[in-house]
Amino acid sequence: MNIHPMLEPFGRRPGEIFDRAAAFHLLSRAAFGGTPEEVAVFADLGAEKAVERLLAFPDQSAEEQAADDTPDLSGIDDLPRTFGEQRRALAGMTPDDRKAFQQKIQKANRELLMATGDWWLGRMDGGKFPLQEKLALFWHGHFTTSAKDERMALLIWRQNELLRKFAAGDFKQFVKRIGRDPAMLDYLNNNDNRKAHPNENYARELMELFTLGIGNYTETDVKESARAFTGWAHEGDEFTFRKFQHDFGRKTILGRTGDFDGDDVVEMIVRQRACAEFICRKLYAFFVTEEPDGILVRNLATMLRENDFNLRPVIGALLCSRAFFRPEVVGGRIKSPVELVVGTARLLGMRPPGVKRIMAALNQMGQTPFMPPNVKGWPVGRDWINSATLLARYNTGVTLAGLVDVDRIIPDAPADAMVDGLLERMIGRAIDPAKRAMLVSAMAGDSSKPARRRLAQWIAAMPDYQLG
Repeated sequence: MNIHPMLEPFGRRPGEIFDRAAAFHLLSRAAFGGTPEEVAVFADLGAEKAVERLLAFPDQSAEEQAADDTPDLSGIDDLPRTFGEQRRALAGMTPDDRKAFQQKIQKANRELLMATGDWWLGRMDGGKFPLQEKLALFWHGHFTTSAKDERMALLIWRQNELLRKFAAGDFKQFVKRIGRDPAMLDYLNNNDNRKAHPNENYARELMELFTLGIGNYTETDVKESARAFTGWAHEGDEFTFRKFQHDFGRKTILGRTGDFDGDDVVEMIVRQRACAEFICRKLYAFFVTEEPDGILVRNLATMLRENDFNLRPVIGALLCSRAFFRPEVVGGRIKSPVELVVGTARLLGMRPPGVKRIMAALNQMGQTPFMPPNVKGWPVGRDWINSATLLARYNTGVTLAGLVDVDRIIPDAPADAMVDGLLERMIGRAIDPAKRAMLVSAMAGDSSKPARRRLAQWIAAMPDYQLG
């Protein structure tokens, strides 16, 4: 294919320099920020090698990567310490014992979700593969499921692991597995989709929000696709096909007629030109700008189709593209609440305070992990800011910055050196000289620990810090 000039790798043309500011931008968007040491390492790699390193994660869940990397549930009384132990315990029980045990789990479900959220935030903050976690966050807002409607935290965690495993993998297989995911089957009622009474919820959202977008399918396509997904259900935490609840009759979907099942529907969907463009538009809006360039989206969609819907080449091309490093893109996107919290922790080298406080703050700002607001998922960009969330965002940033290890992060130095060093660490790009001058003036003659801590809080309270 002929690659659009703006999708060429950044750094190949005269005047394009992949410096520390560019590396900071890449790590802000494709990860959750980078320490000065990480920024320096990535700056030496150049854009293409830097993106290649970020994408060098296995198509595996966290548990598959390391058997002991699962949420720690040991603090919850009378329950096994891992989800794996829960599954094994349930498997060996009588029906009555299983029912009683599940009731105990449901009662503790809030704590289980809190522990799972703490585990995921920890992976975002200090995990080995930050881009994999960033993509898991993206897909969590795309293939939306909410813990508000799911009584089993185990199923929410297993779906989170599915998002991680397919984060940059085969999109066709990803969609097929999502259709079998127990949490999704519950959330969109496909567990109740039966031949006699087809439920259209999953089929509708599959086309409208997951793959095609409004205007690229008909009501008949939805109704007929719902028939194709009849009998797709789950027993406990495993998918099951209820043969006697499946409609084996002929169906007409997207212009084709046959005895189709759910996998056939997915295959037909990805053949539609609209599918690749829909996914690439979402990726562009998440990583680059909320107002995607239609020509670039179509170019990326062609790349996705030519790679048989393998996501990794497209994500790689997008993240090292000239479009990604345009001056108006750098520092031009409002951080999501999770990015703000995890990014502050990473940039200032701290572990956020207790998970309950962090979850409460994320809830005030509008993004609690595992609880998207509705089936449309999380907003992007400007929608994060409103009268209800703005104060919470500033307060959260200031609170976190107030926990900084001053001697380690902000060494005693002349005022201009302290200001420049901390601006480079926290914002990573030039700011208005008048704002810098105000910070230098405020720090003049006072390099005490409280003053240095206040400097971190002032920067966290700047509008510039809300952007990344």
